[in-house]
This record gives sequence, C-alpha cells and structure tokens, in this order.
Amino acid sequence: MFELKSLSADAVATAQEKAVRYRLLNEPRLAESICRDILGVDPANRDAIVTLILALSDQFGMEGTASSSAEAMELIPQLTDDFDRHYYSGVICERRACAQFQVLSPSSGHIAYDWFRQAMDHFDRAEAVSPDGNDLALLRWNTCARVINAREDVCPAPEDSTLTLLE
Repeated sequence: MFELKSLSADAVATAQEKAVRYRLLNEPRLAESICRDILGVDPANRDAIVTLILALSDQFGMEGTASSSAEAMELIPQLTDDFDRHYYSGVICERRACAQFQVLSPSSGHIAYDWFRQAMDHFDRAEAVSPDGNDLALLRWNTCARVINAREDVCPAPEDSTLTLLE
C-alpha cells in the first residue's frame, strides 16, 4: 500500500478551487480525492466538506459507488449551520431519487418518489432557517415537485406494498 502525501496548509485554497473545477468537469472522483486531502489538513473546512458531499452525490448510480450515499450523509453533522445541514441532506436525497431512474425495476418510481419526498422535507426545514434572500431550498423543493408532477411512474407505492428505501 502507498502512504498518502500530505497537502500543505498553504495549498488549501488552491486545492479547493481545483476540487470545485473537477466537479464542474464531471470528475467527481478527482474532486473527492482533493477534498479528502484538504480535510486531512483542515478537518473543519466547510467548503471542502460541502464539495465532498457534492462529489460523493455526483457519483450516485455509478458503478462501484454503493457506499457514497451513506458516506455523504455521515458528513452532514460536520456542517455547523442548520441551513447547510438541512439543505445538503435534501440534495443527497434528491440525487438518490434521480439515481433511482437508472435502476430498471418496477418499483424504481416508488423508491424515487420516497427519496424526493424526503428531499422536500429537508428543503422545507432548510427554507425555515434560511437567511433572507436565500431561496435555494425553495428552488430545489420546486424541482422535486416538478419531477414528481411530470412523471406518472414517480408516485407512492401502493398501500399493500412492503417497499422500502433499502432496496
């Protein structure tokens, strides 16, 4: 096994810029790696935690990333702001819902619906504590609602179903 090299504290800002850029270039694994290096030097770095959550959630549905969702949720308590905790929990749930569309299963729409509803609940909580002028949670809530409204297959499971989000 290789021993990882440590990032210098002076390089954190530049590394954070690179992590964001790699996410935007659809290279979430590179962004994830950089964020882990930043957090190795500065474990409470909010920007690196958020970027890592987003990089992990960018990978939902990709092969070999089954643990990304649980790991992303485990990062949430490290965020110190109530808005951030609720908002990014919602983002994770919303992205889980969208990843469900890649699963070819009769229950995919029901599972996606449950994830969207969880996301909407988190966005409601984020909206309740959002600073004035910050409507990000409202925008995400509306996106979830529009997907549910537009797709007939995204609906609650029948009452007699034993469907759970663990599928």
